[in-house]
Parts: sequence; structure tokens; C-alpha cells
Amino acid sequence: MIQLQHVCKSYRGHEDALSDICLDIADGDIFGIIGMSGAGKSTLVRTINLLERPTSGEIIVDGRDVTQLAGADLRAYRRRVAMIFQNFGLLAQKTVLDNVCFPFRAATGKVTDENRAHALELLDRVGLKEKATSYPSQLSGGQQQRVAIARALACDPEVILCDEATSALDPKSTNTILKLLRDINRETGVTLVVITHSMDVVEKICKNVAVLENGRVVEQGSVERVFADPQAEATRVLLGKVDWDA
Repeated sequence: MIQLQHVCKSYRGHEDALSDICLDIADGDIFGIIGMSGAGKSTLVRTINLLERPTSGEIIVDGRDVTQLAGADLRAYRRRVAMIFQNFGLLAQKTVLDNVCFPFRAATGKVTDENRAHALELLDRVGLKEKATSYPSQLSGGQQQRVAIARALACDPEVILCDEATSALDPKSTNTILKLLRDINRETGVTLVVITHSMDVVEKICKNVAVLENGRVVEQGSVERVFADPQAEATRVLLGKVDWDA
């Protein structure tokens, strides 16, 4: 269980990026966080793995306020929370296999034969075992994102944060990635937090959703309820249920 309790994030000289965020994300959920550009989505997801420290509030993970962690405890926590980025974040000078092995090297300073074998299993899981010796530049965008997913799975995370993970992809590749993430969730029980500006992505994969506007949660609930009966203006805009030409 991830609980965000009254989380705020402000930057000097700017309005609050996040204001009084309260969310509960259950273990094994696929939880969508949606909003227009500038709503605070990426800032919010980066507070969960503490790449951004909240200015105030608590982030409770399995009963522990992780905002108090530092040093080895913080590094251990971050290994439990993997992240997938919009631009894939692969190392251009490393092979696909070396990219998937990178979390092992980051954690222990070395890569063992066992690590490489596990990385190959993960590449097989995402359908790219035959690309192990290729370089990112030799792959399509969808293939690069599948490598990024394999890398995210390397350390057996409990949570995967997906920050606009499909927004750079064409519709076919987007569907492939979404199906892969859904299947991984079903098979492993890993919690997925999906940051997106696309209601289509939310509808296809998420179970619950929170809508952000100007750094605040303006609506949250099950995807079924929010889609059927949107309450906030921001939600109706995202769903295309506002007469924009009025």
C-alpha cells in the first residue's frame, strides 16, 4: 500500500507544483494519474521514489514514512520502485543485454553470470531475447520501451512508475506496451502507477484513477465510475465531454 498524505511540493519563486495530495494506491493496483500538461503528474510520480522530496506531507509505504529515509535505506527503497520513462532512458553505448543488467551493476558494482541469465529471461519475457547484442539505436521506439520494461523488472520491484511511457509511441506500439504491462501486473502482482495525459491509456489498462489539475487532485475513483460519471471539469475536458467550440 502506498499512501500519499497531504503531500505538497513547492519551488522557490513558483506556485506550488503539488498541493495537499492525498491518494491511496493498493498493492497490485494499476493506478492512473492523469492531467493536462503542467498539472503536476511527473512531479507527483517522482515524489513516490523520492527523486523529488516533498516540501511537506508524508508518503507511507507499507506503514513506513519513506520521506524520512536516507543513505543505504533510501537506496534499498528505490530498488523496490522501478521507473519507466517517456524517452526510454537507455544507455546508447551499451548493448540491450548490458542495459537490462545495469540495475545489477548499480546495486552491487558488478554483473554476475546469474544476473546475465536473469536479464536474458527478462528479454525473452518482453519478446526481445534475439536483440540482446543489439544497441538501442538499432531498435524501434516500441522495442526500446520493451527493453526499458525488462530493465525495470531486473531487481524484482514491488512498484513500477510509468511516466508517460507510451506517449512517444505509435498506436500499435502503445497497445503492445500496455498489454505487456497489464500481463506483467497479472503475473507478478507488481503495482503499476501510470502517468499519462491520455484517457485512452487509462481506459485500456488502469483500475483506478486520479485526475490532477494545477497540482491538485480534483477527482479520483474507479476508472469505471470516473468515465461513467465525471464530476470535475478537468475530467470532462479530458474525456472530450465539453463543448470546446461553445
